[in-house]
Amino acid sequence: MEHVIRAVRADEWRLVKELRLAALQDPVAPIAFLETHEQGVAQSDAFWQERALGASEAGSGEVRQFVAIAADGRWDGSVTVLIERPDVKARFGDGAQVHQAHVVGVFVRPEARGEGLAEELFRAGMDWAWSLEEPRIERVRLYVHQDNERAAAVYRRIGFVATGQSVPMPGDPSARDLEYAVERAL
Repeated sequence: MEHVIRAVRADEWRLVKELRLAALQDPVAPIAFLETHEQGVAQSDAFWQERALGASEAGSGEVRQFVAIAADGRWDGSVTVLIERPDVKARFGDGAQVHQAHVVGVFVRPEARGEGLAEELFRAGMDWAWSLEEPRIERVRLYVHQDNERAAAVYRRIGFVATGQSVPMPGDPSARDLEYAVERAL
C-alpha cells in the first residue's frame, strides 16, 4: 500500500489524538510509551491541539511529528523527533553532550507492519533532523525497552546501534530502556 509521509499540520489534532490512542492500545504499549491509554483519553482537546501545533511546521522547530497516510486517508504510523541541546535538560535519559535528535512515539498500526513503513517514517524524521542548520545535529538517538526485541530489530535494521547506555524504566526501576543511536556521517 502506498503512503504519503509528511509532517503533521496544526489543525490535524483530532487525527494526532486518534493515532496516539491507537498506539496506546497496542500490546507493547506498556513498555513502549511513557503514558497509558487512560491518561491519553483523559487529556483535553486543548492538550491535543497544543501537541499537534508543537509538532507541526508552525510549531517551535524543536519537535516534528511525521505520519504515514494511506490512500484512503487513514493514518497508519508515526514518529516524533525532538531536538535536544547540550544546555537544556533532556526530557528523557541522559542530557545531550552534543546537539542531537531524539526519536519518540514510534508506532505503526499492526495491519500496516511489514511494508517498510517504519523505515520510511524514520527516513523522514532523520532527514529533517540532519537538514537542520541550527542546531547542527550530531547524532540521532532513541530508547527501547530491554524486552521490546521487535522494535530493537527494526531500529538496528535502520542503522541504529546500541550505545551501551541505559536508564531505568519509569515506573519499573528493575527494567531498563536501552539507548540506540546513529552518529552523523562525516
